[in-house]
Amino acid sequence: MLAGCGTGGRATGQGDQEAGRTLFASKCGGCHTLAAAGTSGTVGPNLDDSFAQARADGFKESAIEDIVLGQIRNPGQYATGNNASNELQANMPANLVRGKDAEDVAAFVAANAGKNGFSESQQLASNDGKTIFKAKCGGCHTLADAGTNGTQGPNLDALMPPLSVVQHQVEVGGGIMPAFKGTLTAKQIAAVARYVSSAAGKK
Repeated sequence: MLAGCGTGGRATGQGDQEAGRTLFASKCGGCHTLAAAGTSGTVGPNLDDSFAQARADGFKESAIEDIVLGQIRNPGQYATGNNASNELQANMPANLVRGKDAEDVAAFVAANAGKNGFSESQQLASNDGKTIFKAKCGGCHTLADAGTNGTQGPNLDALMPPLSVVQHQVEVGGGIMPAFKGTLTAKQIAAVARYVSSAAGKK
């Protein structure tokens, strides 16, 4: 994570943290855990854990902001693994947010990530499909019934996928979407697949 520092120029320090919070939740939260945003994505690094040591080592907020902005502008340089490993599951697309939006997200992350030290990862315990979807999928997918508007994955209201397709995709992943088999239980996968197939396109 720290290797992204300095790519594309330094942050201006003028980012709007509230705008950044909204953008982070819709654009980044499906892949990243950040307590201040209420997100629990597991595709990319847990940002609280990623920056807890940096804060403990005395990194200034401005330095963290530069690191985050550099990573937004130039991701894709890290090795990826699979759900059986502790490696990064996928690299995020470059310039997922741009310009002022990127500055806002970087300012929000820098102001909040790792402030409470290292997090304790908590496995999602719910078997409610809607709850699972909002926690694991909503940052990347639009689904009106769940109130989510992610844009990295397909708009599920437009796609209206059948149950078998959803279940297969959740299990094996594809593109930047990770395979959730091994991360979610079989019961949870079935529940979220039933929810998506029944709710998509209904509002």
